[in-house]
Amino acid sequence: MKHSLAFIAVLWLSGCAIFGAPTELDETKGWSAQRIYTEADEKMRSRDYEKAIKYFETLESRYPHGRFATQAQMDKIYAYYKRNDPISTIASADRFIKLHPDHPNIDYAYYMKGLATFNERGVVEKLTKQQISDRDPKSLRESFLALKELVTRYPNSRYVKDATLRMTYLVDMLANHELHVARYYMKRQAYLASVNRCKFVLETYPDSPSVEEALVIMISAYDLMGMDDLKQDTLRVLQTNYPDSKMLKKGVPEERVWWKFWEGLYAS
Repeated sequence: MKHSLAFIAVLWLSGCAIFGAPTELDETKGWSAQRIYTEADEKMRSRDYEKAIKYFETLESRYPHGRFATQAQMDKIYAYYKRNDPISTIASADRFIKLHPDHPNIDYAYYMKGLATFNERGVVEKLTKQQISDRDPKSLRESFLALKELVTRYPNSRYVKDATLRMTYLVDMLANHELHVARYYMKRQAYLASVNRCKFVLETYPDSPSVEEALVIMISAYDLMGMDDLKQDTLRVLQTNYPDSKMLKKGVPEERVWWKFWEGLYAS
């Protein structure tokens, strides 16, 4: 009898080795689409986003058609966003846009895509301890374009107001980045390159607060290059558009150190 039990045990262990570990039981087996969605929604409410995503994916694979599958695809965008996974959020939003271009809530997918891109920039900034203006502006532009797409396509969307505020912020940061590079060129005595950066700010971001400093840097650069006519022209533009500029007040250095003086004011 003992030998028989030992033989059975050996066979059982051999079977495990051959066929692998037992598969995990699927708790959703036999569930309807509605029940899976209800369970996923409850997980979302309890902030168990990992489990909610799992339920949404199960629902999509098992019941790929119908309103529950479509809603699961949309809710999964938000679940990824709340899980602080911007890459998956953007991918899910893009997929929803591709699958449901005429959905009545398609503006939400565009908004979440822009929001995820915006937050991805913020995460990188925190991890690298860098100022936004010090970094490659690629992520800033991507975020701006994603939000712009929402505003352009759906101007009456409920998300436009928030998107517009974020776009304004991004424009200011992009302009600030150009000034950061312009200051660097001034320190390296690459005055023409600095002027070109400042011109880009004036042409591309004319409503940005960075325009005033761009003019100041240009004045100093023209002065250092001995281009007095261009210096005086730019000075008149500064006086006309920024009559209360600190650079025009009494006690401000008159030559060759304007941009350094202004940089100190800007940093404060």
